[in-house]
Amino acid sequence: MFRFLTAGESHGPCLTVIVEGLPAGLSLDIEAVNEDLRRRQGGYGRGGRQQIERDRVQLLSGVYGGKTIGSPLAVLIPNRDYENWREREVPAWTRPRPGHADLAGATKYALDDLRLVAERASARETAARVAAGALAKCLLRAAGMHIGSYVESIGGVTIDAQGAGHLLRCPAPGSTEAHLEERITAAHASAVYCPDPATSAEMCARIDAAREAGDSLGGTFVVAALNVPVGLGSHVQWDRRLDGRLAQAVMGIQAVKGVEIGPAFANTALPGTQVHDALYPSPSGPTRRTNRAGGIEGGMSNGEPIVVRAALKPIPTTVSPLPTVDLTTGEATQTEYSRSDVCAVPAASVVGEAMVALVLADALLERYGGDNLAGLLRALEAEGGHHGA
Repeated sequence: MFRFLTAGESHGPCLTVIVEGLPAGLSLDIEAVNEDLRRRQGGYGRGGRQQIERDRVQLLSGVYGGKTIGSPLAVLIPNRDYENWREREVPAWTRPRPGHADLAGATKYALDDLRLVAERASARETAARVAAGALAKCLLRAAGMHIGSYVESIGGVTIDAQGAGHLLRCPAPGSTEAHLEERITAAHASAVYCPDPATSAEMCARIDAAREAGDSLGGTFVVAALNVPVGLGSHVQWDRRLDGRLAQAVMGIQAVKGVEIGPAFANTALPGTQVHDALYPSPSGPTRRTNRAGGIEGGMSNGEPIVVRAALKPIPTTVSPLPTVDLTTGEATQTEYSRSDVCAVPAASVVGEAMVALVLADALLERYGGDNLAGLLRALEAEGGHHGA
């Protein structure tokens, strides 16, 4: 129902993305799209590239009068750094960086210049995904949903002990969503997108120490989707399960090496009676007082907030060299440094929002139809789902 495809290299003239499946009649908030691109470029610990780029989208098709017309959207994001590289003669890269796509990519595609792998494997490509995800958010907002994120840990510095576990065990019905909304809002005031000021300061100090040491840092972030209708996804086939689709999408972000729905790994240490979200009667039907399932049961959304946590490994490009092999000579050598971030966890949280939005937009259209927005909202309303103005 909904799909997208990106193209472009890190230092090429532009990034592009084709977005297909948005229903006709959807108003697009281009400034909201550009704001997500700005947030992706932000966050304490980013490198010099972010001082060059000023990402903004250009819509080339699929829109008339600020609204979608049902045809594919072509989106372009210029690379300002292209002008600095187009005439530059760069020697072939022959020293693969451990942890990067260099060696595997060059072997797979029979390339003798590792730079040709790095140009596409670079996380610069995520700007196109964030643009596509921001367009998907326009649809989700029209259906009453909200997606946000916050950083939970960087380099071993973790948000207070209450943290996400507390968020997912709030005793009062509805307070889980309110708590998540509060954290998402507070994260916007932080240089590292962490909702707790004291933890944010510690994270910045840890990033400064890593920069001084010529090293890099990873961490974890949380993406939450609020006001999600029941029944997105399905239990009937493995590839239609919503949790599996979300895990694949978020795991597909560069450097993400782990994904969980709700407090999945913490749940493994508890007995089932303490894990499964009990149901209680209410005037509106069965309700839950906890959300340890992370909003998904049996591969389907259950009406609670969908909570996705991801683990981002440290960036593989570091100032301090690592042992490697020169592919030209076969001899032992060390990696060469190229411009990079010290920490990209805050930026990755914005990419995580985009990927979750893209999956949920597809699942929403799959369930309610999507040739035009009015029809989708009528179908959503007829089933008692939520939608906004």
